Amino acid sequence: MIKRAYAALAAIACLLFATGSYADQPKPWETGLQEAATENMERIHWFEAYTLWFIIPITLFVLVLLIIVMVKFRASKNPVPSKTSHNTLIEVAWTIGPVLVLLFIAVPSFELLTAQLTLPQNPDVTVKATATQWQWNYEYENSGATPLDFDSFLLKEPDRAAAGKEDKSRYPRLLAVDNELVLPVGKVVRLLVTAAPADVIHSFAMPSFGVRIDAVPGRLNETWFKADKEGLFYGQCSELCGKDHAFMPIGIRIVSQDQYQQWLTAAAGDLSKANKALMAAVDKPATVNVAENTAE
Repeated sequence: MIKRAYAALAAIACLLFATGSYADQPKPWETGLQEAATENMERIHWFEAYTLWFIIPITLFVLVLLIIVMVKFRASKNPVPSKTSHNTLIEVAWTIGPVLVLLFIAVPSFELLTAQLTLPQNPDVTVKATATQWQWNYEYENSGATPLDFDSFLLKEPDRAAAGKEDKSRYPRLLAVDNELVLPVGKVVRLLVTAAPADVIHSFAMPSFGVRIDAVPGRLNETWFKADKEGLFYGQCSELCGKDHAFMPIGIRIVSQDQYQQWLTAAAGDLSKANKALMAAVDKPATVNVAENTAE
């Protein structure tokens, strides 16, 4: 029995830690932010925790005041209401207090916005994302002599087997796409975002990267990110854009520089073949066969 238990534990450990690539996506009953994959998202995590030091005490303070008012000043206990019209000390306190709180929140907030929207000089990769009801088109601006652009649609369930994406833990329903945006790890990516002419407003949102920017017809918005870890990351259109708004996911695959260069060269000739070759290199499902030992 002991040997069998050790074998089971070894199998579980292998399944947990032998996965080929990291994937971040929404999780059931998730209440917090997704794990950070960029420095800007780390800043967002810090800012969320920082603001809670103000939000929680203020919420509790207001709750206590409401309870005091309901108990002490209810009609049965206070049949003759006070005729006080103002109190200078209280009025000064409730003016200066919120101003100080807003100041302490505003300064790091502006610093965070500046970090998100100040594009570093000489980005390594520039990608243009064009939104259309209900898909994304990606165009690599500096991909070399051969231009590269492709559409990215929601992966339909009947197409999973042909695409080699049957593992729903890595390619989840309603988030997986047929063609992911492939980018190198540790490189600054300049992202240009717009929507097709005569279309509607969309929004490019990738929670793990701390990126969310509107795609507006006739307008070119830009942002940037630098992924610090390899893996498969999922986002969605975050602007209500029509009946299929919920079926407009974003998939970004972050790989090593060598894998990115190999994929970029191959994708210019055959995108589907390049994607499958990349998947074979990075998606290494854990296959563990534990021999059962019948000895007690």
